[in-house]
Amino acid sequence: MQMACPIVYIIDDDDIILWMFQEFLQGIGAEIRTFSSARQFLDAYRPGPNECLVCDLRMPEMGGLEVQRLLLESGSHLPIILVSGYPEVHSAVEAIKKGAFDFLEKPVNGGLLVEKVQSALARCRQMYAEKLARQTRDARLALLTPKERQIAELVVDGKSSPKIAETLDISVRTVENHRARLMEKLHVESTIELVKLFL
Repeated sequence: MQMACPIVYIIDDDDIILWMFQEFLQGIGAEIRTFSSARQFLDAYRPGPNECLVCDLRMPEMGGLEVQRLLLESGSHLPIILVSGYPEVHSAVEAIKKGAFDFLEKPVNGGLLVEKVQSALARCRQMYAEKLARQTRDARLALLTPKERQIAELVVDGKSSPKIAETLDISVRTVENHRARLMEKLHVESTIELVKLFL
């Protein structure tokens, strides 16, 4: 699967910082989109599979923590690198606890910014792959009948076919037939694979 071109969003109310960060990041092969206000960014933002946000902590109207809160409320897991020109230990701790990817103090070292942005993009790709895997898994599990689902869960719990037959008051043959069908539907070839799918 071809991964989308990385996008780095930068929000800062200082045009010089926007220009400087853009200069730092121009060699990483990403599309750089700059915004001078959080509102401008939020109005334009559409979640993608390969992206991150570099955001100033203190801005007029809306700062970085508020942007982070609004993104989380919308269900977005966009990796955020917050930047501040002030020693903001409390805010940094709060941001990281709420899932911010990192926190940098101005003046920001260009090499460090590049390193953090590349790590944040990698994290975004990883989260996107995990999300796709979960969706695929859920779609496969949705194919099971209630009885197949019940038997699959008992197999995952470590129960043998005779034990499952006894628990559900059906024949071992019926259990084996259900097991064969559910393994086929889920595209798994062993009990170990089945257990992994349910984890």
